Amino acid sequence: MALLDGKVAVVTGASSGIGRAMALMFAAHGAAIVLTARREPLLHELADTIRQNGGRAEVVAGDVGRPGTHEQVIDAAISKFGGLDIAINNAGIVGAFKPLAEITPEEWQATLDTNLTAAFLGARSQIPAMLDRGGGSIVFTSSFVGTSAGIPGMTAYGASKAALMGLVKGITAEYAAQGIRANALLAGGTDTEAAGDQRAKDWAAGLHAMKRIARPEEIASSALFLASSMSSFVTGSALYADGGNAAVK
Repeated sequence: MALLDGKVAVVTGASSGIGRAMALMFAAHGAAIVLTARREPLLHELADTIRQNGGRAEVVAGDVGRPGTHEQVIDAAISKFGGLDIAINNAGIVGAFKPLAEITPEEWQATLDTNLTAAFLGARSQIPAMLDRGGGSIVFTSSFVGTSAGIPGMTAYGASKAALMGLVKGITAEYAAQGIRANALLAGGTDTEAAGDQRAKDWAAGLHAMKRIARPEEIASSALFLASSMSSFVTGSALYADGGNAAVK
C-alpha cells in the first residue's frame, strides 16, 4: 500500500544515511521529493535512483543553516510539484566530540546552527506552504542522546537534539488546529557514516536493549508512520525508535 500517494515531501540531510533512506522510502510510497543537503553530487545520484524507480525528485543543494536554502526548497516544491505536505528536518552533525569545558563557543554554535537553528529555519518556511494545502506533517530527527541519556563528549549534540522538542511543542500549540502536525523522531544508534568505525558501532550496540544498532531503513519506517495519515491523531509527541535504549537506562 502506497501511503503517500499525491503528497509532496521535503527531506533535509538527504545525501546519505537516514535522510537518504527516508527519501527512497517516501518516494517508493508515492511522494514527490525535494532533496536538500550540501553534497550536490550525492543528491543528484539519489534523485536519479528515485527517477529510475518511477518516482519524482528535485534537488536543491545548499546549507540548511541559511534561510535562503529553505526558501529555495519551498519554491521548488511549489513550482515543480504544486505544494508541500510533508517536511523531514533531518540534517544534523555530531559536532565537536569533547568535554563541555573544552568546547569553544564557535564549536558550540556550529552544532546548534546545524541541528537546531536549521530545523527552526526549515519549519519557518515549511509552515506557510503547508497552511496553503490545509495542513501537513513536520518531523524532526532527534536522538536518544540528550533526551534519555547523556554521552561523554556529546553534550553540544545532546543539547541541540533535546531542544527540538521545544519546537515540536510550540508548533503543536500554535498550528495543530490548522491541520499541521509536528513530531520528533528520537533515533537510536544507526549504521551510517556518522556512526564511526566498527568498534564504535559495537560499543553503541551495547547501549540498546536489542544489542544492535538500527539500519537506516528502520528509522525511515518510523518517519513514514509520522509523515503519513496512519498517525493522523499524533502531534506534539516524541517517538523513540531506539531499540529499547530509553527503556533500559
